[in-house]
Parts: sequence; structure tokens; C-alpha cells
Amino acid sequence: MLHIRDLVEARLYASEEEVIQDALRHLLRARPQLRVQLAIHRYQTEQISLAKAASLAGVSWAQMRDILLEHGIQPRLGPGTVEAAEREVQAQREYLQMQP
Repeated sequence: MLHIRDLVEARLYASEEEVIQDALRHLLRARPQLRVQLAIHRYQTEQISLAKAASLAGVSWAQMRDILLEHGIQPRLGPGTVEAAEREVQAQREYLQMQP
């Protein structure tokens, strides 16, 4: 049986945390629906913006809005503060940079 510590001891990773982060990255790439579900959860529980949820899910703002509506979640529109608006703009920029 493979253990996280084995990968660190083999010097393939610097730490167990690095192994876990890499594994999670690959899991979310392999199973995009998990990214969407995680974005929905975080949108509901952590009050992240719609733009941030879209970025996390790997979809556009409009697609994320539709996904939320399909799950019976009314999107919160408009940022509450200037800082929140700036974060939304940055999340959209990051999303657009990821596009081919």
C-alpha cells in the first residue's frame, strides 16, 4: 500500500501537504463535476462571490449563475463593498487568462 510519507521520503515531494495539494489538483481536473459541487458549496457556506465560484468551477459567470439556479439557489447579485467588487474583477481576469 502506498502512503503519502513514501512520496516525501523518496524526495518526490517536499512535504505531505504538497502531496495532498497535488493529488487534489489532479482529482479536480479529472472530475470537473466535483469542482462545480465545491463551488456551489463554497458559494452557499462561505459567501464567496459568484465570480469566484465561477472561477473555482472553471465556468463563466453566466454559466455559474445558471448552475446555481438549476440547484435552486438564488444568486446574490452585486458586490456589497468596493473590495468585493475588486475581488470579482480579479476573479474574472483570472478566469479569462485560463481560456485558450
